[in-house]
Amino acid sequence: MHIFTPTLVTLAFIFSHAAATDEPVLLFNGKDLSGWTGANYEVKQGEMICRGGNLRTVKSYTNYVLEFEFLLPPGGNNGLGIHYPGKGTPSGTGMELQILDTEHPKYKKIKEYQVHGALYGFQGAKRGFLKPTGEWNRQKVTVKGPHVTVDLNGTRILDVNLEEQARKKPKHKGIHRRSGFICLCGHGDPVRFKNIRILELPERTEGS
Repeated sequence: MHIFTPTLVTLAFIFSHAAATDEPVLLFNGKDLSGWTGANYEVKQGEMICRGGNLRTVKSYTNYVLEFEFLLPPGGNNGLGIHYPGKGTPSGTGMELQILDTEHPKYKKIKEYQVHGALYGFQGAKRGFLKPTGEWNRQKVTVKGPHVTVDLNGTRILDVNLEEQARKKPKHKGIHRRSGFICLCGHGDPVRFKNIRILELPERTEGS
């Protein structure tokens, strides 16, 4: 009986193939809303433009790294829903990370948990890292169990433990969730998105 013995070349191919699958995949193809549902966002010239309503992924996610670019109009307001169950308001039945033109004069009296990058209703984010209105921003959101971070244009602006926040507001339904849809929370402003990519992480991660 012939016993297969992998050669170095074979092993190199296997490992390189495995590594290749650990690359982010497009969550928005730049052409249409394939993989998304729930709202009528416009797709134009490789960009997704909010026309109102909550647009969510068809697939549910648990642990992941989500990267995207966004452009805010003056006073623009949107949000990134995480662990959204598909019903109710994303900030209530799930959780919402603010996407907001924080420095616009009409928002001068908002609370810290309402600024851009904040976990809405729970924890504020560092301010001063948004690019001027009308310029594209790069954001990375990492979700690992109860640990959520937000990096804006290369700077960590939020680092939050969901279990700690749940102890502060135990009656909030969404803060206890650890999986669900990703959602863009439209509030009527034409906020633009592009280059949306996601890397799924193992269900169980160290420290989660």
